[in-house]
This record gives sequence, C-alpha cells and structure tokens, in this order.
Amino acid sequence: MNLLLSSNHRNIHQHIQITGSKSESNRALLLQALFPSLAIENLSNSDDSQVMKKGLQIHNGEVDIHHAGTAMRFLTAFFATQNGREVVLTGSQRMTERPIKILVDALKQLGADISYVKNDGYPPLKIVGKSITQNKVSLAANVSSQYISALLLVAPTLENGLELTLEGKITSVPYIKMTLSLLNEIGVKTAFEGNVISVKPIEEVAAKTLVVESDWSSASYFYSIAALSEVGSEISLASYKSNSLQGDSVLQDIYRQFGVETAFNKHVVTLKKTKDIPSETLVKIDLSNAPDIAQTIAVTCFALRLKCELSGLHTLKIKETDRLEALKKELGKLGADISVTDKELFLDPSEVINRNIAIDTYNDHRMAMAFAPLALHVPIIINDAEVVSKSYPDFWKDMGAVQIKFQKA
Repeated sequence: MNLLLSSNHRNIHQHIQITGSKSESNRALLLQALFPSLAIENLSNSDDSQVMKKGLQIHNGEVDIHHAGTAMRFLTAFFATQNGREVVLTGSQRMTERPIKILVDALKQLGADISYVKNDGYPPLKIVGKSITQNKVSLAANVSSQYISALLLVAPTLENGLELTLEGKITSVPYIKMTLSLLNEIGVKTAFEGNVISVKPIEEVAAKTLVVESDWSSASYFYSIAALSEVGSEISLASYKSNSLQGDSVLQDIYRQFGVETAFNKHVVTLKKTKDIPSETLVKIDLSNAPDIAQTIAVTCFALRLKCELSGLHTLKIKETDRLEALKKELGKLGADISVTDKELFLDPSEVINRNIAIDTYNDHRMAMAFAPLALHVPIIINDAEVVSKSYPDFWKDMGAVQIKFQKA
C-alpha cells in the first residue's frame, strides 16, 4: 500500500498515547520466558514483539522471526541455553543477509551447540539447546548492543552466571544499561566496571509486574512534527518517564537544537515548538548511543534547511536495510545535497524540496516513519506504508491526529 501524504495545518495541538517500547518489551518477554513468575504491562503491540512472544513458545522445529532483528539476536541466545529444545531459527530474505557470527561465536565460546544451515555467519541457525557451565566470554565492544544484551539476558539462568569482557570502545551504552536495570529490577545482581560486565546466577525470582515505558523511538516522529510545525504548537505523549532507561530519550536534548522544548507532568511528556531555527545553522550530533533516530533527525534537518553532520552511525549498515545508503538515495530524490560514509552522514541546506516524490522504504519501518513528517511542508508519497507495523502499528492513525492527511497513491 502506497500513501500520498499532505497537510494544510502546521499549528498543532494534540495528545497521543504511544505503545510500549519495543526494546523494553522484547527484553521483558525474554525474562518472562526464563522466569514465569513475571508479568508485563503496556507491552508493545509491534509486529516484532508479537513475533518474539510467539517464538519463545516454540519448543522444537522452525522459528520464523520474519524481519525482527532483535528477536533473532535474543532468541539465538535463549534457545542455545534451553536444554532439550532444538530449533531452526530463520527469518526474511533480508534477515538471512544480516550477520550474526559475532553472537554465535560468543555463545560457542561458552559451549553452545549452534550451526549454520546455509551461509557461514548468517541465519538460518540450527540450535541445539544445552546447559551452559562456562561463564567467561569476550566480545568486541563496538558491535550492536543487541548481541551484548542477548548474552546478559540469559546470563542469570547459566549455572555459573556470566563475566563478559568488552574489547575496545563501547557503543550503545544506554541499551546495555537498560538490560542491566531490568535484571536488577527482578533481583539479579550485576556489575558493570570498566569494560567488564558480570551477572550472577539466580534460580528463581519473586512475582513481579514489569511496566514497559512507551517507546522513545516512536516519540521521535512527533519531535520531528513539532520541529516542522509553527511556533506555539504543542504535542503531548504518554506514557513516559523523566528518568527513562531508553537511549532515544536523548531526543529531549537533541530537539532543543530545533526549537522544541520538553516538559514532564507525571507520565505525560509535552513537546512545544518555542522558536524557529535560522536556515543553514549547523547541527552536529554523535549518535553512537542512539542510532535508531538518525533517519528522523536527517529528515528534520533537510526540511528545516539546516546543515547536518551525524556521526556514530556504523550499526546502520546492517539494519533492516543499509540505512545510510537508503537515506542518501531517498533524500537525494527530494533535492538534498547529501553524502555518507560507512558511519557518517553530511547534509547541506537545499533551496528546494521536490514535491510528490515517492519514498521507497526498503522493508524498513523507520524509513516510512522518518519521512512522514515532511508532509507538513510538501506532499509526499510513502511506498509500502504498512511496513510501520513492525514497531508502531498505530502510526498512520496517530499521524492523522496531528493533521497529516493520507490517501492511497
């Protein structure tokens, strides 16, 4: 389904309830599978979390996680440590092109029984679950935090726990801390000192309800809407915490550069456009700890005719698509002067934004959602718009609430 988006309103006042964080939900689901005494509230309604939940319930046979990268990483560690369970873990064509060797090698260091069904280093994986007794493993520190979190989440159930040494400069620290905080919340003892993370084993945990905070990645699109709206516009979002565990909560600081201020009232966060930013202003941001919001920020800068330099984007090459090349191509179609390396993006202000351009989404939910706010400035077409269900099934309904009209293109 392709959608033509447009808007005649840039004076926006609206309240939106956003589904639970996909990142927190998938961690909570894995912990619940390991410790059934746990309950979960405000679980994400995303495709990825539904796939994760279904996958955890399969004991033997094929587990197909489609496009869900988090589920692939987390379930690899989960099934490897489940004695007596044997599965083939697979996914979409793109998933079979996304490397997983680093995680598999780490699990094999611990004694796991994992083999590649087709291509070395890539899914599908044949996993024969077994009891893991070894407890020391090393991993490159600059890899996707999901590899690290996958190991940490299963660590409490390992006979001797886990001592994980990260080699080099650590990236995506907030996601690692989110995992450790959830482990602490259920009573697991952890330590994170220097480049060494340790997790103590635990046999059972007390009954507890984990309340998932709403998704800050999803909030990013409303920050972009606020930045592209008129001064005085306000959008309130629920339910959020001022002391969030999510790395993307850095949006509060980043979007101040675009004239958007953030205020909390209990669990409601309000975004207010307080001023316009002069065109050609330089926006320079290191997104090592929050790479998932890079697409949103790049589109915001393009729409506001700002000069943009984004770094720390090395993990974007192995996402649902190569997000850096995808941004270069799609922003280029709109008239952007843009260049990328393997870990950086450079954008110069463009005088004109081309109208009625069809944006390809590459099976990537964030491509669709990041470009949608641009409709406040020019009509735009989003191809394969239903891809948003991967993380945010209510996205188009909520876009309608902030005055973006859409029809089939």
